[in-house]
Amino acid sequence: MSDSRLSVFKTYKLFVGGKFPRSESGRVYEVTDSKGNWLANAPLSSRKDARDAVVAARKAFGAWSGATAYNRGQILYRIAEMLEGRREQFVREVADAEGLSKSKAVAVVDAAIDRWVWYAGWTDKIGQIVGGANPVAGPYFNLSTPEPTGVVTVLAPQESSFLGLVSVIAPAIATGNTVVVIASERAPLPALSLGEVLATSDLPGGVVNVLSGRTSELATPLAAHQDVNAIDLTGADEQLAKELEAAAADNLKRLLRRGADDWSADPGTRRMTAFLETKTVWHPTGSLGASGSSY
Repeated sequence: MSDSRLSVFKTYKLFVGGKFPRSESGRVYEVTDSKGNWLANAPLSSRKDARDAVVAARKAFGAWSGATAYNRGQILYRIAEMLEGRREQFVREVADAEGLSKSKAVAVVDAAIDRWVWYAGWTDKIGQIVGGANPVAGPYFNLSTPEPTGVVTVLAPQESSFLGLVSVIAPAIATGNTVVVIASERAPLPALSLGEVLATSDLPGGVVNVLSGRTSELATPLAAHQDVNAIDLTGADEQLAKELEAAAADNLKRLLRRGADDWSADPGTRRMTAFLETKTVWHPTGSLGASGSSY
């Protein structure tokens, strides 16, 4: 019997609503490594795919934002566990996508896994950092608590195909938002493979939706979409960012503008607080006298 066998090439698909559809348009585009060698055909998402992703994200928002912070932390930690089991696959994909040596790709993947763990630990603590009781002159309790903004469009970094990707997705969902992610246009494969991990990590369908294709083609309608509450412009170039800011102003979307991010540095809390709203509640305490509350 011959030892030769046919190669089984992977068919990369979108990740929308917890499922793996092909692009509605049926289009694909070639993805190559840093030397121009063909790696795979990735789905070339359409505007219809983007709208479907928003519908899925909105449908998932109520249950995800209503889950306990502790439960969200458990799920983020589970994602790290699943990534650890597929570490070699992601090392290979990151090395191809970013032109890194194996040792450098290992460092990137390990940092990305650690980042999921880091944000998992923050889910039940961020509320205590940005919320609290406010002193008021009167018989009232005055409490401020953070709440998620809603559906967030995330333009993933173009150059950091995995660590940067995780660094923009994890903080948004850690605080109860749902996201529509536009993967790196040049190097989308780690993002599409991440969808396979998310699907088996107890993350409810629709919390994270991953699209691949032309960033400008997908970002423009999403910036103008009336059911998108916020947009992270990290992966946009300067010209595209200006266009998206103008489109997002129509329904007063929250914006996280482009910055000079060092993805290997301590991320801090900036990306978590960027997509949080503060709700302040006043509650009467009754009359307060020398003996204290009348309650």
